[in-house]
Amino acid sequence: MLLNLSHDLAKKQEEISTHVGKPFDLEERKKLEGTSLTEIPVSAASIDLYNLMILNESQVFCSIEMRPKGVIISFKANTDMFSLVIPFYKLKIYKGRAQEYSFYKDHYFIKVWAGEEKPEIHAFIKKIKNYQADSAHPRIEDML
Repeated sequence: MLLNLSHDLAKKQEEISTHVGKPFDLEERKKLEGTSLTEIPVSAASIDLYNLMILNESQVFCSIEMRPKGVIISFKANTDMFSLVIPFYKLKIYKGRAQEYSFYKDHYFIKVWAGEEKPEIHAFIKKIKNYQADSAHPRIEDML
């Protein structure tokens, strides 16, 4: 779900927590060695997101926050802050090109650029994929 966080933040934070869980506590953040990353350059987006992002006159950056049941991808559009809330069961992550990752949820997608000079972006996205796999429900094949 796409939310404008500029107005009525308390109500929206409660809604976000029901979909992707509350933020990790300090102990879990230390164990995971960080649960968020900021200043990630956006290289492409679905039409709904793109129409918001073109309101910025400069390069668009996003931040990604990992939660117990999903991720939150946030970006600024003009003076407003928007967040795309994606539960793990709807999250698809693809690595199209060597330095680009795509995050998909239903009809939304956002592509981020993780250049060679930023290995922390590659490591963080790998951490999200591993956490998503570890928190998934067991499959029938796993029980046999």
